[in-house]
Amino acid sequence: MSHGVTVVRTTVSSPGVSVEAGLVDRGYARSCSALLKLAQMVCLLIAFLSVRYSLWTDYSAYCYFEVVTICDLIMIFIFYVVYVFKIYRSLTCLSWPLAELLHYAIGTILLLIASIVATSKSYGVAGLVAGASFGFLATFLCVLSMWLSYKISCITQTTGATA
Repeated sequence: MSHGVTVVRTTVSSPGVSVEAGLVDRGYARSCSALLKLAQMVCLLIAFLSVRYSLWTDYSAYCYFEVVTICDLIMIFIFYVVYVFKIYRSLTCLSWPLAELLHYAIGTILLLIASIVATSKSYGVAGLVAGASFGFLATFLCVLSMWLSYKISCITQTTGATA
């Protein structure tokens, strides 16, 4: 009776071997960066809806707040879709971590300004205070994402390490 060597193939990847798991990157969907993006989107949506469906006292301040929150929400959703569906592999002409860093830098500053203005014009109206509070929470989460994007795009590239 002879015992030969058999090779058993599994779906677990070996070092240096890439296994395409399909259309969705499940590893990214469960990562800290993806969960942070989801938390930002939820905070921005709550902030937008709180201001949208409350009594307004200063129209221009809250229009600015709505525009900033919804634009930031849309951009974060676009980056989430790009990373979850691996679109960044097809569009290699753009440095996605650097683009995300620039988005967070500009979006965080605009969101901070909008939240400060919304807080100063809230006049104790519960919906406006809640919207401004969630705006500040989203600002803090955006700062965390900006730091994470900086760490990935700038520090990794200067040291030559791979993420």
